[in-house]
Amino acid sequence: MAAVTSFVIDEADVEPVREDGDTASTRLTFAVEHLEQRVIRFASGRSRERTAGSRHELLYVVSGSGTLDLHGETHALEPGTAAFVAPGESYTVENTGPEEFVVVSVAASADLDVDEARRQVTIRFDDQPEHTASVERTFRYLVNEETGCLDVTQFIGIVQPSKAPFHSHPYEELGYILEGEGVAHLGGRSIPLRPGSCFHLPPDKVHCIENLGPGPLRILGVFHPSDSPANRVYQDNN
Repeated sequence: MAAVTSFVIDEADVEPVREDGDTASTRLTFAVEHLEQRVIRFASGRSRERTAGSRHELLYVVSGSGTLDLHGETHALEPGTAAFVAPGESYTVENTGPEEFVVVSVAASADLDVDEARRQVTIRFDDQPEHTASVERTFRYLVNEETGCLDVTQFIGIVQPSKAPFHSHPYEELGYILEGEGVAHLGGRSIPLRPGSCFHLPPDKVHCIENLGPGPLRILGVFHPSDSPANRVYQDNN
């Protein structure tokens, strides 16, 4: 497991790894106690078979188009689509377009059984209802207990131009900036955020995200254990 030496890493600063005969170029950005985040770029064609082993794997399509082959069933993947691969399952990804197919993958500890009655393999951001986390932030769930995953939550947070109050969460979180520019204020530092920025928030880590742009800042977040993005351990009300 890689040591965490920073709270924010740009994916471009991580050396990619590609196995022989595979279409996937993988950057491991964070590996913490319960979560591992990778940014995977698939070239055209079909990847080698992949598995997260004993962990859940939560995928999110950033750009490009392709398919996920799981248990012999093919699922369409496009930007804004999440996919839930359960422990022990194997899959392949096919890039069906001419451009790179970019996916953010988070492998998460699996302590609880998958709820097969509610299991969904793919979830589209556009189909999910919007919830309010605070005055300046809304979010949409992607993978959580409603899709059969009881251990971990994957969501998209939407931060309007603003500076949120300092706060903390009870869970460990990994994030990826999809759109917009801002600053992460944490650990006594103010760190720029842009598309491709990856961040790690330990449990109870006081922080705030400031959106400096004219439009929304969109953040892909995954945290363990499963909870709500609106849950706060601490919030500065000053």
